[in-house]
Amino acid sequence: MIQIVLSTLLSVIVPLSIPVIAGFLLGKFMKLETKPLSTLYLYFLSPAMILDTLLKAQLSLHDVAQTAAFSILNLLLLWGIAQIAGKMFKLSAPETAGLTLISTLTNSANYGLPLILLAFGQLGLDKASVYVVIQIILVNTLGVYFAARSEFSVQSAVKSVFSLPAIYAALLALGLRVLDWHLPSGIQAGVSMIAAAYSPVVLAILGTQMAYVKIFKLEPSIKKASYAGLIIRLLLSPLAACLAMLILGISGLLFSVLFILASMPVAVNAVILAEKFNASPKLVSTCILWSTLASFLILPILIMIVA
Repeated sequence: MIQIVLSTLLSVIVPLSIPVIAGFLLGKFMKLETKPLSTLYLYFLSPAMILDTLLKAQLSLHDVAQTAAFSILNLLLLWGIAQIAGKMFKLSAPETAGLTLISTLTNSANYGLPLILLAFGQLGLDKASVYVVIQIILVNTLGVYFAARSEFSVQSAVKSVFSLPAIYAALLALGLRVLDWHLPSGIQAGVSMIAAAYSPVVLAILGTQMAYVKIFKLEPSIKKASYAGLIIRLLLSPLAACLAMLILGISGLLFSVLFILASMPVAVNAVILAEKFNASPKLVSTCILWSTLASFLILPILIMIVA
């Protein structure tokens, strides 16, 4: 078993860690700005990757329906777990909001997709891309709601979703596939070239963002909440994902892909929502750092289990 875990570590995690470490060093010593990189990711790389993958993907309507159902059911399970934990540990409202972000928002796009590509190949990436599109919608609707219920409105949620070009790329891909149309070969080649740059660049962005994650001296209540957040994200979220897929009857490669994506560390973007809506950013930052570091050891074991 140890040999298999080490093999997975060398074949999957080590290649991923190289651009992450490069990004971390650039952020630490060259003070690389993350805002323009995030703009590059959101408005250039992500839509190209989504469009290219969905146009080429070997997907069935059944897979799409099961992925959507899993995303919603898993989110509800994790939300329920976070609410129960908040009451058990007698957390304040901001801490409970932060714990909910930690529990429900995973780093499935800029860490999960490259990991899935290395671990399960192009067919795995095809299935993962649908999950990521759904996550983009959920983060910009329910994610905002979890962070700031009092300031949440349906109008602002819809506006935030349709301000991201990845949604339009997904709609364009869906329309082209329904009509059985194809992009001109030159345009398709250009889109594919941009999509190929997605993995190394977003992993470098992840490393840069990690360089700026602050390590705080935590108050006792936040320290207690951080333990709860790490337990939920690292231990309970894989169990919740298994329960959701058991209920929905998901199996095969789709099970493996969704299981790994649902077990990813806390999304770096969660701290942006936490800071914007005062949802205990110290708590969220701490859990982002430690869940990401722990994932380099935990994810190879999970991949070995489901591969």
